[in-house]
Amino acid sequence: MDSMDRKRSSSEASPWLMTMPWVVTLLVFWAYPLGYALALGFAKYDIFSRTWQWVGFANFRAVLTNSDFWSALGHTAVFTAGTVPATTVLSLLLALALNRRMWGRSVFRAGYFAPTLTATVVTALVFIHLYGQGGYLFRLAQFTGLPLPSQGFLLSESTALVSVMLMDVWVSIGYYALLFLAGLQAVPQELVEDAQMHGANSWQRFWAITWPYLRPTMLYAIVINLIKSLQIFTEIFVMTQGGPVGSTTTSVYHVYTAAFERFDLGYASAAAYLLFVIIALVSVIQFRLLQFGRGAEE
Repeated sequence: MDSMDRKRSSSEASPWLMTMPWVVTLLVFWAYPLGYALALGFAKYDIFSRTWQWVGFANFRAVLTNSDFWSALGHTAVFTAGTVPATTVLSLLLALALNRRMWGRSVFRAGYFAPTLTATVVTALVFIHLYGQGGYLFRLAQFTGLPLPSQGFLLSESTALVSVMLMDVWVSIGYYALLFLAGLQAVPQELVEDAQMHGANSWQRFWAITWPYLRPTMLYAIVINLIKSLQIFTEIFVMTQGGPVGSTTTSVYHVYTAAFERFDLGYASAAAYLLFVIIALVSVIQFRLLQFGRGAEE
C-alpha cells in the first residue's frame, strides 16, 4: 500500500513539477514587473537614492494634464489609423494572389515573408539610408517633380511619421499575408467550385464563401496589428528618436523618455498603465465590431 501511495503521490505531483518552470518565469518576469510598475505609478521614486514617496494619483493627473502625452497619443493614433487598414487590405490581396495555382508560388511566398525575418533595427537602419538626402528612395522621388524636404524624409515634420508608417507597412505585409493564407486553407474548395459552376463571379464567391471562413483570421490579424501599432517604439527609436521637433514621438517613446531620460519612473509607470487601458478598450471594441465567433457557422 505504501508503494501504491507513493506512486499515486508522484503521479499527482508530476504535472505541478512540469509546469513549475513556466509558473516561476511568469511570476518573476511578468507578474512582479507589472505589480512593481503599478506601485511606482502611485509614488515618486528617486532612482539614485532609491527612496519612495507615496503621492497617490498625482502621477496619473500629471499624465492626463500633460500636453506632450496627448500629442504623443495623437501621433500613435495617426500611425495606427494609417498602417493597420493599409496592411490589412494589402496583405489580404497578396494572400488571395498567392493562394492561386501559379509557377513559383512557394518562392514568392518566401520572398514576401522574408522582411519579417529581418531584425527591425536592421530594417530601420537600411531605410534611414534610403530616406536620407541622396538615398535611393529620395532620388526616385525626385523624378516626380514634387517638392521634397531638403534634408531627407526623416528630417522633415511633414514626412517623417509617414515615412516610418510606409516602412512598417512594407515590413508587415508578408507576415499578415501568411496568416491570411493559413485562413484561406480552411475554405472548402468544393463550395467555391460549386459556386463557380453556378455562375458566381469572383466577388460573389469571396463574399459568400471565403469571407465567413476568413473572418476569425481577419479579427486576429487586425487586433494583433492594432496592439503592435499602438506600442510602436523600435522604429521610432532607431529612425527618428521622436523628432524632428517631436513630430514622431509616440506613446511608448514618450514613456521611454520619461523613464530613462528624465528618470521620472512614477510618471512613466502611470503613462504606461493608461496606455494599457487604452489598448485594452480598443481591443474590446474591435472584438465587438467584428463579432468574434460568428464566422462560417452563419
